[in-house]
Amino acid sequence: VQLQASGGGLGQAGGSLRLSCQASRIAFSGYDVGWFRRAPGKEREFVAAISWSSGITAYADSVKGRFTISTDNAKNTVYLQMSSLRPEDTAVYYCALRLPASPLRRRVDDYPFWGQGTLVTVSS
Repeated sequence: VQLQASGGGLGQAGGSLRLSCQASRIAFSGYDVGWFRRAPGKEREFVAAISWSSGITAYADSVKGRFTISTDNAKNTVYLQMSSLRPEDTAVYYCALRLPASPLRRRVDDYPFWGQGTLVTVSS
């Protein structure tokens, strides 16, 4: 399984960015996909997750109402639309994959497959 996160870059506070996560050698259908982030000097933390089959989503309180996780079946891609960006959103963002679970899992250790991260920097 290979996951590739992309779309990071420099954003301004109040602005938007969209991250993408693509998979090779596997179809996302039937799995749960999560987005996590690691800010400088901090531990990796949960951001959002989605069940590909049901569309059920979960968000960290810190991003709820600002970030949206979604899927594109045709492109086998998961997106993280980030809006109303804040400087504290600055982090390396990772996508991760696991077998379906209910409720959606939020712990780093619950996801066995990870992609390389993409850096998001938000300026004030």
